[in-house]
Amino acid sequence: MHGHIVLAVSSVVLAAGSSIGSEQFEVEFVADDGECVRGPLMTHWHLLLRCSGRPVRSFPSYRGQRSCSGWWWLSRSRTHVGYESWLERDNLMLLDADPCVMLVVSQPFWLYWRDASRWRRHVPDFLVRYHGGAVAVVDVRAEDRVEAGDAEVFVVTARACELVGWHFRRVGVVDAVLAANLRWLSGYRHPRNHVEPSASRLASVFTAERELSQGCRAVGDPIAVLPTLFHLLWTGHLIADLAGELLNERTLLRTRP
Repeated sequence: MHGHIVLAVSSVVLAAGSSIGSEQFEVEFVADDGECVRGPLMTHWHLLLRCSGRPVRSFPSYRGQRSCSGWWWLSRSRTHVGYESWLERDNLMLLDADPCVMLVVSQPFWLYWRDASRWRRHVPDFLVRYHGGAVAVVDVRAEDRVEAGDAEVFVVTARACELVGWHFRRVGVVDAVLAANLRWLSGYRHPRNHVEPSASRLASVFTAERELSQGCRAVGDPIAVLPTLFHLLWTGHLIADLAGELLNERTLLRTRP
């Protein structure tokens, strides 16, 4: 299934960014009272994590806009998270489908650093908090859109994350089959689709791997049972190879061990 797809974050190779010392980084974020707070990264990173997570900049929408911005209802935290493109939305959906994710904040902070005689800054796309305490900073950019300047910024951001024990990851286009399946399942992500006793019966039926339609009919009328089955796939209680093929009646499912 999709669990741990995004949890397996990895630090990038640092190179030039490794020469930047901790004293050269500052961070700016929005406190819960709406005030902007800026200070040294090493003394303010834990204050940032204590906040509920407000974007440091807005998500504009205007006539002729080339990208599409909007809000995604994150089922893991039951909050709305902003995105600025379809690519960001797909990666946000992927994060929401990971049962290890606890919270996602979009445009979470400005990162400042000294470059020769001037300050530079960058706002990552997402800050991700996982059950167990892990934290990841995620930038979304398709591989063919990463220019030299972008790559430098990502290296510097990775350096800052390393200093405070966070992970950094640059992500791109989501696999087409996986994205299509998650897009379908996301329509059933709301907890209202967890209906008993169907959920418990499905968990029992799929203890041994079997086809989707076969297991569904063993529980009851597919029209009534399928929404719960799709919800259990979304939450990871049922697992399948969502990247292998589009969901169909012969897709093999089983209960997560």
